[in-house]
Amino acid sequence: MKRYVIALFCLILLVLQGMAMSWLPANLIYSDLLITPHWVLGFLIILAIFFDRDDTYFAVWLGLWFGLLIDVVYTGVLGVYMVTYTVVIYVVHGLNKWLHSNFFGSSVLAILGVALADTCLYVIYSFVQITSMTWGDYGLMRLLPTLAANMIFFVILYPIVKERISLWSEELMNT
Repeated sequence: MKRYVIALFCLILLVLQGMAMSWLPANLIYSDLLITPHWVLGFLIILAIFFDRDDTYFAVWLGLWFGLLIDVVYTGVLGVYMVTYTVVIYVVHGLNKWLHSNFFGSSVLAILGVALADTCLYVIYSFVQITSMTWGDYGLMRLLPTLAANMIFFVILYPIVKERISLWSEELMNT
């Protein structure tokens, strides 16, 4: 049952992620900055850190399925988010062994995960010629604002879900 609740929460985040840009001030939306919300990815990073164990990959599978949903709903190229989210969550799952599962370690993994995902998306979109932004412009006008916005979301989300996810993980281990 807990896994269905987690998947439902991911679905809710997917919908809210699509509406996130409409909540920002107009002067920020119409500026040169490009902010991409990766709220589902942020939650999946928390899930990979606190829910999955060394031999479980629930967050990776959710990254695969919700990446595909993001591709179907929000993008015109199928498979880009699906592959990117799956690989990023797998990398975070592996790196989690080297960092403590506290706020600082989770924040480092979130920054690395969002930066890796957004950079991979930029490289793929550049390769298929959907974007023609230079690396310098990408770094200043998209990557840094995206990292800042997603870290604000991560800082808000972390204390809300961390304890519940850790508790659910322990309950599943004991059954």
